[in-house]
Formats: sequence, structure tokens, C-alpha cells
Amino acid sequence: MTHPTANPIERRFTSPVRTALTIIAGAALMTIAAKTQIPFWPVPMTLHTLAVMAFAVAFGPRIAVAIFLTYLAAGAAGLPVFSGSPERGIGLAYMAGPTGGYLAGYLVASWLVGTLALGRGLVGRTGAMLAGLTTVYALGLAWLAAYVPLDRLLSIGVIPFLLGDLMKIGLVAAGGAMLPATLAQLRGKRP
Repeated sequence: MTHPTANPIERRFTSPVRTALTIIAGAALMTIAAKTQIPFWPVPMTLHTLAVMAFAVAFGPRIAVAIFLTYLAAGAAGLPVFSGSPERGIGLAYMAGPTGGYLAGYLVASWLVGTLALGRGLVGRTGAMLAGLTTVYALGLAWLAAYVPLDRLLSIGVIPFLLGDLMKIGLVAAGGAMLPATLAQLRGKRP
């Protein structure tokens, strides 16, 4: 039984087979998002944050967390699913490296954003994604502190990525706002 306030899309995924296929496809898309490099300043940008936030907003916390856990399991098993793998390592060695806290942050954000965004409008979903991003950075920085001097944490772990992550949240928010109206138009109904 689904949660009474579950996201409408999450309610549609009640078949175990359909849910499993969604989770596997989501983990595959998460891998593609992590591997996609977009030239950006000051560092190249991946679509990892975009995928995490989009899955959480679209599918709700249960499926979003399942997608990210499947992605992490594939990475832990040694599949080169993470950004920078296999060049920067694979498996548990990669996960225990400098970016391990960000991976944990994405997992928590999958649940947090999915939960906070349920039944919310554009502003509520955007706020949920900002809360999720804050969580990603907090856990990422806490872990990164074991590898980087404290006085360089923000300049290495947040500042190069913040503008790109905010843009990705904006894209997810805009897409989430436009999608219902677009689907309604395609079906010949008013939004």
C-alpha cells in the first residue's frame, strides 16, 4: 500500500515488476548523468545532482532512495558507475575516497527531497531541492575534511560546484512546472 500523500507518479508504480524496472532504469540514468561532462566554469559539470533531484521530485522518496541504493550497490560491486571512475578508482575504494560524503549526501537527499516535495507546488519543490543540496554539501564537506585542510574546504568542495548545482535545481524546478501543463496539452485537456 502506498502512502496516502504519495506522489501521483509513485502511486502508478505499484506493480513490483514495473517498480524494479523503474529502479534499474533510474540507476542506469544516474550512471549516465554521473558520466556526462558539460564544460562549465570553474570545473566541468556532471548531471548527477540534476538526476538525484529529478528522481526525488518525480518519484517520491521510496523509489528515489531505491534508485540511488541500486546505483551505489553497482558502484560498490566494482562497476564504473561513478563520475571519474575507473580513472580515480572503483568499488568501495572509490566510495571511501574524498567524494564518499557527497555520495552519502545524495542518498539522504533522495529521501529528504522526495519527502519534502510531496504534494508541493513549485516553491515547495524548489525549497525541498535546496534543503537536499544543503544536505549533500554538509555530508560531503564533513567527509572531505579528512582529505583537505579545513581552510580549503569551501574552495574545493562547494564553490566550484554551487552555481552549476543551483542551475540544475532550476532546470528540475522549471521542468517540473512545465511538465503537467505540457502533458495536459498533449492529452487535449486544460492544465
